[in-house]
Amino acid sequence: MQDILLLMQDPAAWIALITLIIMEVVLGIDNLIFISILTNKLPAESRERARRIGIGLALVMRLGLLGTVAWIVQLTAPVFTIMGNEFSWKDMILIAGGLFLVWKATKEIHHSVDPEDHDEDFIAKSSTATTTFAAAIGQILLLDLVFSVDSIITAVGMTPHLPIMVVAVVVAVTVMLVAAGPLARFIEKNPTIVMLALGFLLMIGTTLIAEGMGFHVPKGYVYAAMAFSALVEVLNMLTRRKRQRDKAPKH
Repeated sequence: MQDILLLMQDPAAWIALITLIIMEVVLGIDNLIFISILTNKLPAESRERARRIGIGLALVMRLGLLGTVAWIVQLTAPVFTIMGNEFSWKDMILIAGGLFLVWKATKEIHHSVDPEDHDEDFIAKSSTATTTFAAAIGQILLLDLVFSVDSIITAVGMTPHLPIMVVAVVVAVTVMLVAAGPLARFIEKNPTIVMLALGFLLMIGTTLIAEGMGFHVPKGYVYAAMAFSALVEVLNMLTRRKRQRDKAPKH
């Protein structure tokens, strides 16, 4: 308790907290896009519950990982070397998560282009709502693990104070929880956004694989590209709406 009171009086701790919250929220965007796309494929009555469970699992996982900070730090230690490149457990988790994201995004793009081919849709194979719901939660849980490890390692690298990490993670996940519903509804109402979001997931998956292979990709470049693409799509949406208004019969 005394340590927390001392941290509250330290301006540097507040700066670290605000910076970490911003970084955690930005890192959470990737996870949120995936959850929104995946839960929109569920029956309408199950979507909100799936989003809450998925984001709740992300919070539990991140807080659990924070409780094992010493172990998390060891994840960056080399485990084996291939052709002069050292690979740690973190690298392998990032590569596995990146491959899963690329696979999933590719499947979803294929299904969007050819919606009649249900055999290509992992979730649509399920015969009951329960199985579909379980499949969605399972995939969310897998990506939660990947993004949580990346998030916590980032937090550990920014500050040595556990209370700051906990507050930053809780605030970031709360923001995700608040934004999940509106984002999912926006994606559902704008079909072209789905393809753009899937493109984002492909790029994020490729970035994770590159990071795992030892090629550092500045996050600023990735998010700048995402922001530019989103801006272009917003302009396209405004143009389409203007055309629709112009075509509408005037009374």
